Amino acid sequence: MASRLRLLELAEEVRDSYWFVPGLIASGGLLAGLGLVFVDGYLGSDWLGRFQWFTGSRPEGARSVLSTVAGSTITVAGVVFSITLAAVTYASGQYGPRLLSNFQRDRGNQATLGVFLATYLYCLVVLRTIRSAAEASADTGGTVREAFVPHLAVYCALALALASIAVLIYFVHHVTDGIHINNVIARIGRDLIDDVRRSPIPAHAPTPDDWAARDPAPVAAAGSGYLEAIDQDALRALAAERGVALRLLRRPGDFVHAGRPLLEAAPAALVGPELAEACNEAVAVGRRRSALQDLRFPIDELVEVAARALSPGVNDPFTAIACLDWLGAALTELDRRAATGANAGGGGEPPRLFADPLFFEDYLASAFGQLRPYVAADVNARRHALRTLDEVACGAQDAANRAALLAERERLSAAPEA
Repeated sequence: MASRLRLLELAEEVRDSYWFVPGLIASGGLLAGLGLVFVDGYLGSDWLGRFQWFTGSRPEGARSVLSTVAGSTITVAGVVFSITLAAVTYASGQYGPRLLSNFQRDRGNQATLGVFLATYLYCLVVLRTIRSAAEASADTGGTVREAFVPHLAVYCALALALASIAVLIYFVHHVTDGIHINNVIARIGRDLIDDVRRSPIPAHAPTPDDWAARDPAPVAAAGSGYLEAIDQDALRALAAERGVALRLLRRPGDFVHAGRPLLEAAPAALVGPELAEACNEAVAVGRRRSALQDLRFPIDELVEVAARALSPGVNDPFTAIACLDWLGAALTELDRRAATGANAGGGGEPPRLFADPLFFEDYLASAFGQLRPYVAADVNARRHALRTLDEVACGAQDAANRAALLAERERLSAAPEA
């Protein structure tokens, strides 16, 4: 069970890394070079006579071509990496440092770097296999040997050079398009809506009224950091195996302190070091928040962009309006899904995992509640926020959610202008 959580952590780290996708593509270029050299050795050079538009290359000419392509691509790869770092630095300074992971996981930038590295490694592998007649004879102790030029591999190197030029053109467009503020906001908003749709139904039940009477004992966190994910299935299985009931005291996105209570287990007589260790193995604690199970994290990202846009030094209400639009779309999806408060006890068995779930009102407070003091100070943003709340409330399928939206609208209407 815990291994599944570790795999989710690893997948999240890989998605945000600049080594996995480029390394994978570069490895493909390396293997392609080895494979095509082998094919060239098997086919020989007789196949060139079948195609009039293909001409063979001398060893010196082939080396010159491959050296030129390799040197150019590794130089451009360095420039591409520098441009990427400059774009990321600009974006994190303009929109907020917590948005850095959104640029790190950009597949276009990762693939571009990988293509240039793959072309470079491909050319190096092919280059070392080229031999002139004199070199071939020297390698065999003076026996006369023919020169070896992998013609097919050299032509593929030229094709990779042309592909690298196309990728460079795409990269220049992609970088300028990627740091456009509307595209940044839309990417976060779409990811938020996708996370809402993918988020699993909670495998826990609300805390019962008689919990204190069950004689619970605290289970301390093993380390400090942000709670990234909880393997609720593993905790339920553990509770059933040990004959205990567990109550989560922290949610994904919360900061936990080593030695402080992470959850409670009842009865206290069955709580020991082994149970505490098993409980800590079922949670992932990291250095930063993650959207893996924390829907509030992308909401906070949009709130951060909007708050910065409405600051006196920036005064950009249109960026804040775009954030409000996507926050409203996410709240509409949350109302439609209505996934909170699910019962964890299946098959008639009493539930063994309890927690106080996040409701629609909590996400509404994270979105519009946090933005209220900033939005209230700007006439345009205030008017648009009221309109967005009205629109979401009109389409709300749950009466309680509609009431919460209208209450938030009243609070925003009554908020004093700064």
